[in-house]
Amino acid sequence: MAIQWFPGHMAKARREVTEQLKLVDVVFELVDARIPYSSRNPMIDEVIKDKPRVVLLNKMDMANLNETKKWMSFFETQGFYPVLIDSKNGKNLSQVTKAAEIVTKEKFERMKQKGLRPRAIRAMIVGIPNVGKSTLINRLAKKSIAKTGNMPGVTKKQQWIKVGKTLELLDTPGILWPKFEDQTVGKKLSLTGAIKDSIVHLDEVAIYGIEYLQLRDLATLNKHYNINVEQDIPYIEVFDAIGKSRGLKLKGNEIDYESVVELIIRDIRNEKIGKYTFDHISMLEASDEE
Repeated sequence: MAIQWFPGHMAKARREVTEQLKLVDVVFELVDARIPYSSRNPMIDEVIKDKPRVVLLNKMDMANLNETKKWMSFFETQGFYPVLIDSKNGKNLSQVTKAAEIVTKEKFERMKQKGLRPRAIRAMIVGIPNVGKSTLINRLAKKSIAKTGNMPGVTKKQQWIKVGKTLELLDTPGILWPKFEDQTVGKKLSLTGAIKDSIVHLDEVAIYGIEYLQLRDLATLNKHYNINVEQDIPYIEVFDAIGKSRGLKLKGNEIDYESVVELIIRDIRNEKIGKYTFDHISMLEASDEE
C-alpha cells in the first residue's frame, strides 16, 4: 500500500511552523495514544530541534494502558515531557498547562532576572491530521474556537488562541509526510482514522486489523463476532466466519466481503472490540538491531 499524500496546504504548513517556531516557548506535539510512534511526523524532530516539547498522548481512553505506560517512559528518555489526555471528554487537561510551566520554567526565570514583565506561555500545537488538535484547543479555551471534524485536514490556517491568562496557543494545520516508507504505518494510520478512506485500500487495512487481533487478542475477537477461529488460519477464513455470523451475504449466499471489511474497520476504530495500542516498544528495539 504505497501511499503518497502531501497536499499543498501541508507543505505550506511546514514552512509556517518553521517560521513561527521562534515566537513560541514550547511545542505541544499531539499524538494518538493508540499509535504513539506511527502518528508522529518524522519531519517534526528536524523542524522543532531543541525547543522544549510536551508530548500529548491523546485518546488515552481508547488505548491499552500497559502499553501506554511503556510509551510514556520512552518519551521521557527522549527528553520530552509526556502527558496522557482525552481531549474529547476533557480528561487530564489541567496537566497540559502544568507541563508547559515545568518545561519553560528556566526560560521564564531568566526573563524575570532580566527584569522582563511576566507574560503568558506561548505554545504551538502540532500533529498529524485528525489526531484531535481542534478538539483539544476548544476544550482548553472552554469555547468553540477551532474547527473540528472527523475528516483529516479540517484545520487549514494558523491562529492564536488565548487560554485564560496562562497560555496562548498557536494552532497549526495537520502536517503529514510525503510518503510512508513503512506500509504498516499507513495501515495503522488508516485503521485509526488519520487518513481518508478514499486514498487507501480498505481491504488491506482490515486484514492488518484482523491479523493483529488474531495474534494479540484472539479470545476477544471470537467473542465479539461470535465465531471460533484459530490464531494461524488465513484472514479470508476469518472474514468468512464474520460474514456468516453477522449475516453479511450477497445473492447466492456469497459473503459480502466489502461489508465485512467496513464492519471490521468500524468496530476497531470505535472501540467496539477492545482498547488497543497498535505500536509496541518492541518494534523500536527490533529496528535498532537491524
